[in-house]
Amino acid sequence: MLIERDPNGDFILDSAELAKRFGLSLADLRRHMRHGSLVSSVEIGTAEHEGTKRVSLRLGNRLWRAVLNDDNEVQHEQMTVLRGKSA
Repeated sequence: MLIERDPNGDFILDSAELAKRFGLSLADLRRHMRHGSLVSSVEIGTAEHEGTKRVSLRLGNRLWRAVLNDDNEVQHEQMTVLRGKSA
């Protein structure tokens, strides 16, 4: 997945690729985004993780995470289904 940064430093992810990872149509993903049910966060690596970022997106009980290197290239990604939890 290509992850870019805008001039403000915000991360830009490809919606079509993200929809595939969540098993949704592009229209369904965009509907979730409009309703605020897709939640994102970014963590900046420190100490031994210096230079990395972890991007997390949660939709209901599904959590997608990607670890990025200094050039914002995906080094690792994972989809997790959280049991017993929902948004």
